[in-house]
Amino acid sequence: QVQLVESGGGLVQPGGSLRLSCAASGSIESIFIMRWYRQTLGKRRELVADITHGGVSCYSDYVKGRFTISRDFTKNTQYLQMNSLKPEDTAVYYCAADLRTHDEPGTIREYWGQGTQVTVSS
Repeated sequence: QVQLVESGGGLVQPGGSLRLSCAASGSIESIFIMRWYRQTLGKRRELVADITHGGVSCYSDYVKGRFTISRDFTKNTQYLQMNSLKPEDTAVYYCAADLRTHDEPGTIREYWGQGTQVTVSS
C-alpha cells in the first residue's frame, strides 16, 4: 500500500517562506512525475508545480520565480520551497505522484496525499 504524507504547512506572514515536504512510502518500484496542487474553498484544485524523473520542473504562472520544486530520489520525497508568500497563496496544498508499485509492475497510477494547510496572513 502506498502513502503520500505532506508536512510543513502552517501560518506565515506575507513575504515569508515555508517548505513543504511530501514523503512517499510503501511498495514503490519507481516514481515518475511528482506534483504539487493547491485548492481554496469554492475553487477548483490547481496545479502549482511538477517535476519529472529527470528533474525537469514546471510552474504555474502564479508561483513562477517564488516557488521551487525539488525531489530526493533516495528518500522518495519531494519538496516545495515557497518564498515571498502572498495572502493569495493561502490554500490546502496537496502532493501527488505517478508511480509504479512492486504489486502492479505493469501499471502506473496516480497517488495523492491528504493535504496540508498553508495560511499567509498578517
